[in-house]
Amino acid sequence: MLISHDVQCALDNVTDLLNTAPDSTVPPGEDTLGSLEDLRDFVRRNEVSGVGTLDAQDLEAVRQVRDRFTEAFAAEDDRTLAELVNAIVAKAGTTPQLSDHDGYHWHVHYFAPGATLAEHLAADGGMALGFLLVSKERLRLRRCEAPNCRRAFIDLSRNRSRRYCDSRTCGNRLHVAAYRARRRESANG
Repeated sequence: MLISHDVQCALDNVTDLLNTAPDSTVPPGEDTLGSLEDLRDFVRRNEVSGVGTLDAQDLEAVRQVRDRFTEAFAAEDDRTLAELVNAIVAKAGTTPQLSDHDGYHWHVHYFAPGATLAEHLAADGGMALGFLLVSKERLRLRRCEAPNCRRAFIDLSRNRSRRYCDSRTCGNRLHVAAYRARRRESANG
């Protein structure tokens, strides 16, 4: 599956945004998008371009976008996802434009000039999710299968086999637990 740099960045932004929600861990953890400083950290971490001064309204608007992406990620079928993505993108007031900022070759931004951070994330993220749907790749939208984790990720493995948000943490932890359980069983058996 070929994904352009800007679509990959938008998908990364969507999953990182989803993973700021308190329900991304089991039991539910802390909302890591609880303050303006958290929002600024999100912008820096994801290298979101063209962001001006952020205020409490931006924080609330981005949280609302996060809620809409949460619904989209949980969509049970293509039609539901399409309806949710269409609503996200329409509310963002998309205005596709070609851009070559920050040393990147020409690519498409879907947000209007002067868009708020929430509109920027909704437009680009919504279109990236739409790209997955159009490419018949909706099932790449995943939640970690580890029992104590609900983090979102996009499975970009060639055979769509990724099960954990991070194989070095969640995946390895489960593999070690299964290994120890087998050893205990063989020792008792």
